[in-house]
Amino acid sequence: MPSSANITCLFCKVVAGEVDARLVFEDEISIAFLDHRPVFPGHCLLIPRAHHETLLDLPADLTGPFFQNAQLLARAVESALEADGTFVAMNNRVSQSVPHFHVHVVPRRRKDGLRGFFWPRHKYESESIAESIQAAIRSAVISLAR
Repeated sequence: MPSSANITCLFCKVVAGEVDARLVFEDEISIAFLDHRPVFPGHCLLIPRAHHETLLDLPADLTGPFFQNAQLLARAVESALEADGTFVAMNNRVSQSVPHFHVHVVPRRRKDGLRGFFWPRHKYESESIAESIQAAIRSAVISLAR
């Protein structure tokens, strides 16, 4: 585990490869993976590789590159899933289920039924559906990053 990691942090364990995740993107500063309880299939989490608890803790020199990756991921999710748009959000402490800064990228469709912020979360219907969505987003990331 890198020296900037927190040994009790679930996302630091994902970065270290100690916990499995369905990766859709990675570079030297961040990784993205499918949320295991997505609002909709394709819901991804983008995290910095180094442990920073909230947006307020993210060093200024990482802010620009990290959010460029958030833009890339949002484009890839829209493209891969033919979504009408995305919802991009983060929590800082309140409602932050893992104390490691992360950005949610959720595919949206017109009339998808979401109202406010009290959204139901569901597991993927099957491993093959999750794998298919993972592959589509990974492919879109590669295509759009060129």
